[in-house]
Amino acid sequence: MHSVTKYLSGHSDVIMGALVMNDDKLREELAFIQNSCGAVPGPQDSFLVLRGIKTLHLRMERHCANGKTIANFLNNHSKVGKVYWPGFEDHANHAIAKSQMKDFGGMLSFTLKNDSLENATKLMESVELFSLAESLGGVESLINHPASMTHASIPKEERTKNGLTDSLIRLSIGIEDVSDLIEDLENALKSVQ
Repeated sequence: MHSVTKYLSGHSDVIMGALVMNDDKLREELAFIQNSCGAVPGPQDSFLVLRGIKTLHLRMERHCANGKTIANFLNNHSKVGKVYWPGFEDHANHAIAKSQMKDFGGMLSFTLKNDSLENATKLMESVELFSLAESLGGVESLINHPASMTHASIPKEERTKNGLTDSLIRLSIGIEDVSDLIEDLENALKSVQ
């Protein structure tokens, strides 16, 4: 199962999913449901995905390179508590990621040393190149705050127990010039205590 919306399309302009299988019986059952429900992509969406796939390998190289550079920058920053990126050998899923992937991607999360909602909010309000959004996998860099956005309906105690602290920030690193992205994060980190 693939979210075609994300990296495969890569330009944040398609909503689509794909199921790929090697089971003829399951394919027939799903094709029946698809046919009866009309859940098929339109021609424009299909065109946009085909366009995106043509540059997927180039975009992924840049996502990965930028992700690594930014993960290392954040990991060495005095105001950052912990960086979660599977390219770090101390990441809980590093071995799995290494066995499944050629590189470690442009998705990462980090916490602030001063773990507060106020600091996370200041940082997100201070970035200029990162757009505040819940999506991922596009050419543009995005910033997201799980505690107030994607996981806001979960009680704080439950979020905290699962590592979703008030200062946890998620980044989807795009393909912009990495020095511009680092400068943006550096300036935003100056706004937090």
